[in-house]
Amino acid sequence: MKILAIDTSTVMATCAVLDEDNLLGEFSLNQNFGHSENLVPMVKTLLDNLSLKVSDIDLYGVAVGPGSFTGLRIGIATVKAFAHVYNKPIVGISTLEGLAFNLSHRGIIVPMIDARRNRVYTGIYKWENGYLNNIEEDTVMEIDQLLEHLGENYNNIMVNGNGINIHREKIKDKLGDKVEFAPNIHNTCRAASIGELALLKKDHGKLSNYFTLVPEYLRESQAQRDYKKKERDN
Repeated sequence: MKILAIDTSTVMATCAVLDEDNLLGEFSLNQNFGHSENLVPMVKTLLDNLSLKVSDIDLYGVAVGPGSFTGLRIGIATVKAFAHVYNKPIVGISTLEGLAFNLSHRGIIVPMIDARRNRVYTGIYKWENGYLNNIEEDTVMEIDQLLEHLGENYNNIMVNGNGINIHREKIKDKLGDKVEFAPNIHNTCRAASIGELALLKKDHGKLSNYFTLVPEYLRESQAQRDYKKKERDN
């Protein structure tokens, strides 16, 4: 089974082709959100170099967010069009889950994507019995609140994503020896991770519908809204 995966949720546009568990090729460009002009040529170049056509793809995987509103729409619209035309299955994958999947850390994995105004998109993940589990739901929150929560509840933390470049010193100060920073190579979105996750979810019957698949921009969790309401009331 051949999988085409795409992630355009950040400035890094990335596409990959896998054959089951084997990565056949991957193409990534940091292009400051020029995805509308470059994504389809990237995919074509990758497929041409593998002597494949879009019609040879059996499964599509795409990052659905959080991330850039425009970037997400471009990537999702492209994959939905391919899946629709060739009537092939599609799986939407959380960008944060894809980032966490880059790491094999045995402790807690906390991907962070910059959400501006001192906020990050984030989630808390952990490998358990060979599977990456989301142990706290993906959300958007202020970096100070996230670091306070992590410091109070977790040890052996590894962080990754473009958010750590912006908040590195604050993360060090707040978490100290509880935290490790992922190597730079693991801080960008990778279509290969999206593709492998898409295959895993497909095997567990977790397919998306190419008519209804939409970006997931995220909002604050109920716990955060309750926390802020409590602070206002006080």
